[in-house]
Formats: sequence, structure tokens, C-alpha cells
Amino acid sequence: MTDNRHSTAHDDIAYMRAMAQEGRQAPLLNGPIMVAAGLIFGVANLAQWAIVSGLVVVDPIVMLWVWLTAGVAFSIALFFLIRRASRKPGFGSTGNRAVGAAWSALGFGIFVMWLSLMAVGFTSRNWELMWAMPSIVATTYGTAWMVSSAFSSQRWMTVVGLISYAGAIACGALIGNPAIYLVFSALMVLTGLVPGLALMREEPAEVI
Repeated sequence: MTDNRHSTAHDDIAYMRAMAQEGRQAPLLNGPIMVAAGLIFGVANLAQWAIVSGLVVVDPIVMLWVWLTAGVAFSIALFFLIRRASRKPGFGSTGNRAVGAAWSALGFGIFVMWLSLMAVGFTSRNWELMWAMPSIVATTYGTAWMVSSAFSSQRWMTVVGLISYAGAIACGALIGNPAIYLVFSALMVLTGLVPGLALMREEPAEVI
């Protein structure tokens, strides 16, 4: 009986070690999602800048359609990219589950904040609070990259997180200035597209 308990405890410890090792070694699989976010929302910010700066003269309601289109495009891309990631080794690892949960929660938080500010705008007819969205998004990106760094032990992600935080402050200093959308578009490249491409280089092949 004692030997059986000892063997069971040993097996449990070995299992826990294997799970921890898998979490550390499995590459993160959210690279394509970050690339999609960087491209789609980077372009949306350029469109926003063109409208707000007067470079393109259209009805202001077009700005709403720009972001709705970007949101729908990203949602469709997200659906297919998650299916693609599910066929790769390590998709169910502790690290990928934790990082995926963090990005998902922050993504929903960004969406709810956008809806909240839209509600304020439609209710008060004052849209000035929408200028804060770039800082809010950049801050959440920074936090998500910090979480990703902690779970993957890849310190370069901490640098990306710090760039996101710095970008949030820069966007705050530019509130009311159309240039904020140019800065934020560049930030989407630096904290979405570029690190996403770096993660994609580490991905394993799909499981057939």
C-alpha cells in the first residue's frame, strides 16, 4: 500500500513537471492574430486620421463605419486564425491558454469601453471622450504583452509592453490633435504587426 501511494505521488509530481515544462516550451500561437490586428486597426487609424485632418472630406458618420468595418473584419479573421492555431502543437498548453485568455479578456474590455464611450457620445452629443481610445487601447496592449512575457519567459515581449505604455502616454499628450491617429497607427505596427511576425517565425507546423 505504501509503495502504491509513493508511486502515485511520484507520478503526480512527474505529471505536474511535464505540464510546467510544456507551458514554458510551447511557442505562443497568437502571432497571426497580432498581425491581423496590427494591419486592420492600423489601416483604420490611418482612415480616421485622413477624415479628422480634413484630407478626406466625408460625412462624420463614415468614421463610425470605418471602425465597424474594422471590427467585423477582425472578428472574421479571428475566427479562422483560432481554428488554424487549434491544429498546431502546443495549442492547449498552459502558456497558450493563459495568454489567450488574457488577450481575449482585454479585447472584450476594449470593445466594451468603445461601446461605453459611444453611448456617452450619442447621449451627450459630445464626442471628445473618444480621443482617449488610443491611450486606452495602448495601455491594454502593454498589459497583455507583460502577461505574455511572464508566461513565455521571452523578455523581448516586456520591451513591446513598455513601448505600448509609452505610446499610451504619447497619445494622451496628443488628444485633440489628428496626429494622434498617425502615432497610434505606427504603434499598431510596433506592438501588433512586428511582434506578431516574430511569433509566427517560432510556430510549429500544423498537425495533419
